[in-house]
Amino acid sequence: MSLQSLSPQNQPNFSFHCQACCSRTGARAGVFTTPHGVVETPRFMPVGTLATVKGVTPDQLRSTHAQMVLANTYHLHLQPGESIIAQCGGLHQFMGWQGPMLTDSGGFQVFSLSDMRKITEDGVTFRSHRDGRLIHLTPERSIQIQNALGADVIMAFDECPPYPASREVVAEATYRTYRWLERCMNTHANSNQVLFGIVQGGVYADLRQEAAKALTLLDLPGYAIGGVSVGESPELIHEAVKVTTPYLPVHKPRYLMGVGTYGEMARSIAEGIDLFDCVIPTRLARHGTAFVQGERWNLKNACFQSDLRPLDSSCNCYTCQNFSRAYVSHLVRSREILAYTLLSIHNITELIQFTQRIRHAILADRFVEEFARWLSYQPILP
Repeated sequence: MSLQSLSPQNQPNFSFHCQACCSRTGARAGVFTTPHGVVETPRFMPVGTLATVKGVTPDQLRSTHAQMVLANTYHLHLQPGESIIAQCGGLHQFMGWQGPMLTDSGGFQVFSLSDMRKITEDGVTFRSHRDGRLIHLTPERSIQIQNALGADVIMAFDECPPYPASREVVAEATYRTYRWLERCMNTHANSNQVLFGIVQGGVYADLRQEAAKALTLLDLPGYAIGGVSVGESPELIHEAVKVTTPYLPVHKPRYLMGVGTYGEMARSIAEGIDLFDCVIPTRLARHGTAFVQGERWNLKNACFQSDLRPLDSSCNCYTCQNFSRAYVSHLVRSREILAYTLLSIHNITELIQFTQRIRHAILADRFVEEFARWLSYQPILP
């Protein structure tokens, strides 16, 4: 990769401080400070693609102990449009969430809308999934939209190669992602936001390492590992993380994009990852599924119909403190909207509490002892 001499970003309202490290792994507990508050890491971040975490109000979201929430540039550009959100005072005011926020660049749509897009060096042309109109998204346009949306952390526009893909295809996506990052940096103009770069490279360790080394030289405020959880096995996800994190700065936050299962988070934390996001807590809630102590429970099953216990007696979420398994099962079987809200509240709380427990274990240097079951591969993972 050819490197240009680009100056580090000087944004004093942001910082990352590592409080403790695990003596036997790369796990660390830290504090990521933003203009809208702090994020205690490691941390799971709920996804609010369209400026809402599905089925959950901001007050309910705060009750889950969520600290940072995600939204998506591509989807918000289509509806309602970044200009309307900017007129409302930015994403925080628009959706009533005053905590830290992050916006994905829209690059994942390069992968997910593969049947409706064309990639060139200039950018990506999409056919809108809403109305079929053509949309041309470039690195510059992505950053301009994100600057208008106003999230604390914005992501560089990247190309996410599919799995499986040939080395040639992945290499071109990786190098193009780097070239696009330079254009993102030159466009970024909001000092109240920090720009994270994204390491691509697929399942090819040398490409991952080359990309990580190149991005590190640009001295960005944070780094993400992208292009995972696109169809590959948990073992391959872990390998991508394992070969990448040693090349990322220890004094900057590290974000693994699109991952939010117990085992994948625990193993990635052991490699030094700080932040995670995933849609599964709300998506599976809409299918009547609850996360309980590392298991998936289908509340449609007959065994829950007369069970008067809470979903999890050790959980302090609103759902577990107020309702029985029988009631939630009744709502699910009746297809009542409240079922999806209650399960979403619980599932989000469960994953956040999981990362909170890991954080406390790291601070006590007991991560390996307390989370051994998650540090090896399990046959079934939620």
